[in-house]
Amino acid sequence: ELENQLTTKSKTLDELKQSLALNSSAEQTPEALSLRIAELCEMVDSIVSQVAELKTSMQSILEQWRVYDEVYAEVSLMTIRYLYCIDQCKPSVVSLEALKNQVKTLQ
Repeated sequence: ELENQLTTKSKTLDELKQSLALNSSAEQTPEALSLRIAELCEMVDSIVSQVAELKTSMQSILEQWRVYDEVYAEVSLMTIRYLYCIDQCKPSVVSLEALKNQVKTLQ
């Protein structure tokens, strides 16, 4: 979506550049120039508002990634703690023969 918006903005800027090049080469009346200037101002205003929307959208996305990073770090830490506890809390596995010898020793 963002790429599409950026592509649209780029195309609009290219159109403005082409239009300016065409208008610079042709002789125009002051009235036609005045109308063209007003049209260009509207285009610039539109681009400015679209860029502002894009900035807002990007800020929202960056905030969501920040939250994701924080939660991911917390989950990673909890996972490491869990694995450590499992490793430390394992009962020692003793063979049947070793248990028989311990019973005999205790008797």
